Amino acid sequence: MTSAQHTAPKAPGNGTGVDSAAEPTVPAGHRDRSILVAIAYTWLAVIVLAALFADVLPLAPYDRPVAQPRQTPQFGSLDLLLGTDQLGRSLLSRCVHGARVSLLVGAGAGLIGSVIGTVLGMSAGYLRGRTDSVIRLIADSMLAFPPLILLLALAAVLTPSVPTIMIGLTLLVVPTFIRLARANTLSWASREFVTAARNMGASRRRILAREILPNLLPSLGAYLPVVMAALIVAEGSLSFLGMGIPPPAPRWGGMISDGKDSIGDYPHVVFVPTAFIFLTVLALNQAGDHLRHRFDRGLRD
Repeated sequence: MTSAQHTAPKAPGNGTGVDSAAEPTVPAGHRDRSILVAIAYTWLAVIVLAALFADVLPLAPYDRPVAQPRQTPQFGSLDLLLGTDQLGRSLLSRCVHGARVSLLVGAGAGLIGSVIGTVLGMSAGYLRGRTDSVIRLIADSMLAFPPLILLLALAAVLTPSVPTIMIGLTLLVVPTFIRLARANTLSWASREFVTAARNMGASRRRILAREILPNLLPSLGAYLPVVMAALIVAEGSLSFLGMGIPPPAPRWGGMISDGKDSIGDYPHVVFVPTAFIFLTVLALNQAGDHLRHRFDRGLRD
């Protein structure tokens, strides 16, 4: 009587004697695409296009009544989709036209301030010495001054208008970009390619413009949407305090201020412009974080 012999089955394979099941598998690489980021970019595109083409959209004029005052949102009419304010004007029309002011002030002051701050910060970080000391002193002095007090002082001394608000907000942005550009310049100025360009006789202007600036733009550009979001909030605060652009031009902060007395009975008068500010600021912050993780080389080096 012979015992049964059991033989292990051969692993299908490549003839190397190694079980293919034991070989590690590497998952295919993929990028995590956040739905929130996609929604943020969609909202920014919609609000920018609506602000640009507000005059040709089928909306009632923002300064004319279209229905009874403080009418709640309702379907059936585009002008009444978000309700009316305390004077019977369309909240949708006023929010769309008010986006022009907020986006213009936020984008304009942010871009101007970033350019001035980047030039000064690069000069301080590369030239160093006395130039660095003077520019740092200016930046520290500007940061030490309370931002809201500065904006209120400018609005009280000068005539409230878009240029006045942009001047005040630009002054708030400059020192932040000075510090950011200076720190990045100090890092990139010690790299080998900058030393090689200097040894080859390249001028300071060429080194700053051709060697250092291209490496600064990703991090500075990624930070710009976050700055714009803060500027929109600052402009809304000024308008809420009555120091912004005077009526009848619509402003999101001014609309909140006009409806605050009736928030208990008609909350939509306040919540509608508040929602526009909230969604725009949230979208800009999401866009800034997405751009920073994608283009900021400092996070990957």
